[in-house]
Order: sequence, then C-alpha cells, then structure tokens
Amino acid sequence: MAVDWLGYVFAALTATGGIIGYIKAGSIMSLVGGLVFGFLAALGSLQVSQNPKNIWLSFGTYGTLAVLMGVRFLSSWKIMPAGLITGASLFMVLRLGLGFLWPRKMS
Repeated sequence: MAVDWLGYVFAALTATGGIIGYIKAGSIMSLVGGLVFGFLAALGSLQVSQNPKNIWLSFGTYGTLAVLMGVRFLSSWKIMPAGLITGASLFMVLRLGLGFLWPRKMS
C-alpha cells in the first residue's frame, strides 16, 4: 500500500498557511480555513493511502480550494498565499484525476 506523501505535504502546507495568516494578519478566517482544509486534505490522503480509488474527499477538498483561492488570486494578483495555494490545488486535482484514470500497474 502506497502512502500519499504529497497529499500529506499539501495538508501541512494548508494548515501552516492558515496559522501564519493568523499570526501575521490576525485573521481568524485564515486560521479556521487553513486548519479545516488541512484536516480534510490529511483525511483524504489517509483514504487514498488505504484505497487508491477512494479519491473523492481529496478531490473535493483540492477542487474547492482551487476555486476559492483562484477567485482570491484573480481579484488581488498576489502570489502569496492565493496564487501558491491555487497552483498547488490545481496540481493535486490533476494528479488525482490522472492517477484515477490511469492507475499504475503493480507487478
């Protein structure tokens, strides 16, 4: 069984970003959003690690973050944090989708 390390790194990045947003700007929404989405991403990575076909929580979490942060990025054009999270989320959605459509053959 393969561990979804990239998913766990994304979860840690998201949670850490929320904590930094709270520390730097005093934003409660950054803290709550970062921790909630970080937790959901970690839970989704656990599910993918146990069953590579169980991508739906991860897919929903990454897709929601891509849309939410993409809107913020398009309105502000700031790379940090909106552009970074948008790009990382889109990468994760693409990675999950391709892995679901074309799974690796384990021999």
